[in-house]
Amino acid sequence: MSFFFLRRHGRAFAAALFLALFFVLPARAVTIQEVVSPKGVRAWLVQDDFVPLIAIRFSWKGGTTQDPAGKEGLANLMTGLFDEGAGDLPSDAFQERLDNIGAEMSFSATADDIGGSMRMLAENRDAAFDLLSLAVNRPRFDQGPVDRIRQQIITNIKASERDPNTIAAQKFAEVLYGNHPYARREQGTEKSLMAVTRDDLLAFHRRVFARDNLTIGVVGSISPQELGPLLDKVFGNLPEKAELTPVPDARLALGATTSISYKLPQTSIALVYPGVSRKDPDFFAAHLMNHILGGGSSSRLYREVREKRGLAYSVNSALVIRDHASALTISTATRPDRAQETLQIIRDEVSRMANEGPTEQELAEAKSYVIGSYAVSNLDSSSGIARTLVGLQQEDLGRDYIDKREGIINSVTLDQVKAVAKRLLQADPAILMVGPAQM
Repeated sequence: MSFFFLRRHGRAFAAALFLALFFVLPARAVTIQEVVSPKGVRAWLVQDDFVPLIAIRFSWKGGTTQDPAGKEGLANLMTGLFDEGAGDLPSDAFQERLDNIGAEMSFSATADDIGGSMRMLAENRDAAFDLLSLAVNRPRFDQGPVDRIRQQIITNIKASERDPNTIAAQKFAEVLYGNHPYARREQGTEKSLMAVTRDDLLAFHRRVFARDNLTIGVVGSISPQELGPLLDKVFGNLPEKAELTPVPDARLALGATTSISYKLPQTSIALVYPGVSRKDPDFFAAHLMNHILGGGSSSRLYREVREKRGLAYSVNSALVIRDHASALTISTATRPDRAQETLQIIRDEVSRMANEGPTEQELAEAKSYVIGSYAVSNLDSSSGIARTLVGLQQEDLGRDYIDKREGIINSVTLDQVKAVAKRLLQADPAILMVGPAQM
């Protein structure tokens, strides 16, 4: 998991945040504007003057897969340091200024992206954007904070090394992805982190923090005219082009079974099938099929594994989409003496979906849920909307996507869902089982 810091400050900010968390914009009330700054920085904006807050979210392509060999964990370490001093402000002074203006700042790393966000009171936006500009453009990476944050991550790594499920997940990733960067630990190891120097952090920052791999979403009480100069303040002086190391697409090691024996009260089971990319024409057919198979409490897997047989507290499936690999995953946990039975029931249901597909009624119910849940999942707060704006841009879906989405989903046919079920689920899955050894 990515390491990051989150701070919330001030009574005024807390009061405004409370309103923002409980105010949900209806999906069709979201008007997205494209803002182009004087220096050409582009962002999507949802202007909302209901709450005196501004939320900005931004993301650079190039995450932990950009870590140099032998220095895994560099990107993750870097994201813990942006509020630990920037420009002429050392760590304490920087954080005190954040406190004084009642702003919240965070950065995090995934395999594919370096992301950041900031929330502020609208009345303090100039001071907040000044601090954000320092963090983005002039991080200090002073040795004291580097050593402190590195040690905190190492402590987390050592704690996770005693967790059977974490150990198993890492071994499974190594089997599944082989030599691909996705198999590496995003936090790194104690050895790789100790090899990271301040120069490494500065070099990574220079390579990745650029304008051609940057996506920005802004929500709140700010106009396009006001936002443009602020975008330039934060992002206008970044290099034009990033210098990213090419990352190949991963080939999943399907058909492999990984069994790891631990004395645990339950056996965890995971299956991995092929997935679809977000740009795949069959994406929504796969999305609806996945929901019917294992996407909720009305799914086939939930009904067969939990409701009919009581084998597990929960069971679910999910489409996992990364820049260089896609998968459909299924996971559950059950009594060790019934693990093989549970695995077989899951495989039988997958096979039934592959061979027969869903019914018309199942598809209609899935469409209704997928359409209706979008606002709750993606438009539930100013930060949620800003995150959605970034995602829509990264996926090249267009500013009219929210309005078009319902029609796209309703146009998916039963034959399309059956075809994608056959395409994905007839493959032999990769399987992970973690628990007491089976006799």
